Amino acid sequence: MKPAGFAFPDLYRVDQTFADTGIKDIREEAMRLFERFDYRDKVKAGQSVAVCVASRGTHDLKDLVLATVAHLKKMGLKPFITPAMGSHGGSTGEGQAAILRGLGITEEVAGVEFKATMRVISIGQVEGGPEVFTALDALEADHIVVINRVKPHTGFRSDVESGLCKILAVGLGRRIGAATMHKHDLATCIVPAARLILQKTSVLFGLAVTENALGGTQSVRLAFPEDFVKTDQELLMEARGLLPRLPVDHLDLLIVEQIGKNISGAGMDPNVIGFWRRGGGERKPDYRVLLALDLTPESHGNALGIGLADVTTRRLVGKVDWEVTYKNALTSKKFTGVRMPMVVENDRRALEVALDTVLDPMKARVGRIVSTADLKTFWVSKPVLFDFIHKPGMLIHQQPLPLKFDEEGRLQPFE
Repeated sequence: MKPAGFAFPDLYRVDQTFADTGIKDIREEAMRLFERFDYRDKVKAGQSVAVCVASRGTHDLKDLVLATVAHLKKMGLKPFITPAMGSHGGSTGEGQAAILRGLGITEEVAGVEFKATMRVISIGQVEGGPEVFTALDALEADHIVVINRVKPHTGFRSDVESGLCKILAVGLGRRIGAATMHKHDLATCIVPAARLILQKTSVLFGLAVTENALGGTQSVRLAFPEDFVKTDQELLMEARGLLPRLPVDHLDLLIVEQIGKNISGAGMDPNVIGFWRRGGGERKPDYRVLLALDLTPESHGNALGIGLADVTTRRLVGKVDWEVTYKNALTSKKFTGVRMPMVVENDRRALEVALDTVLDPMKARVGRIVSTADLKTFWVSKPVLFDFIHKPGMLIHQQPLPLKFDEEGRLQPFE
């Protein structure tokens, strides 16, 4: 037990320079793509279109959805919005619709109806693989459109990970479909499941986007159904090169101020904190102790990812909706993310516990980030500065910043 006067090392602010080469007006770019897309021979005026929308992780999702809805209306079609988010939102239609509304995608703003039930229909089985389920809301429409971000997955590696195929095979399967898919190897069954859906339904097109290290939309591509796999493969390679990371391979302690489903599907992105924390393997980067301080309000109590931390706070645990969290884990069949780390009274005590694992806390290699999705600015202790002091694109601020806590022991943000 350390004395009340436990000392913490000062941290230094570091700014990473990321290229800001993204699309400035996503609606204009989407409309430009639509103008080049002629599918009049595939539709008839008055037909319905299910616009299938995922739950998070796409910076310009609202604008993409609104542009898509406006275009479909212009074509004389009748679009409606339906969630494609597996078990999120507590595995209820109301919960999933609430997530979309929380993202600013509402019936009033879009000018169309929401259809969000959890009913699904089996459309067949992948040979040697899973039975494939698709939302009845989407199947009852004349046509389907999907919108999703292409990015590295947080749980497996393949040439197709998160993207258009996954939103079809997993997201649009609601809870039952997502749970069934996760009983199998996603790396090998997503593509054949998506192809089965494409064969048995009328998918008009997909909008696939990548994001840059600053979180803005880097590229957007309109893909025909026959090009979904190729589009996912090509954009995944682009997305891997754009993924922001901490330029540090070893830390004694990483402080993560917030975790949450709006930050990453895994709560904290294993591509940032170390893939080994979720699935084993090489400890690179090796952040020996990971401290998670709080849960975002946008997570609606879903604390998937808490199990990737070593130490957390009563404040975070007090915000957890365990029923919602466990449903997500049961769907993904990955329980690592809901294991319980050490829970301590407050942030100050959490840092004391973490730094007590180091021989000399004042010489500890410490890093601090807001979240795994916000890495433009981060803070490190002095020994870490030498890792990248000569690396290009790093602005190191020379003013040491002491860690400060309020009366309740909560770590205060740096000014």
